[in-house]
Amino acid sequence: MKAADVRALSADQLKDKLADLKKEQFNLRFQKATGQLEKSSRINEVRKDIARVKTIARQKAAEAKA
Repeated sequence: MKAADVRALSADQLKDKLADLKKEQFNLRFQKATGQLEKSSRINEVRKDIARVKTIARQKAAEAKA
C-alpha cells in the first residue's frame, strides 16, 4: 500500500484499514507458528503498512487540531 493511497482515506476508513491490517497480522503470525506460512515477507509488508496508517492518522489528527 502506497502512502498516497492511505492519505486519500478518511479518518474512519483509516481506522477500518488499521483493524483489517491487525487482523491480517494476527493471522500471519498464527500461520507462521503452525508452519503454514508461504510468504514470510508478507509479515514485514503488513507491519510497515500498519506503521504507515498510524503515522498518517496521527498527522491528520494533528492537522485537525492546528
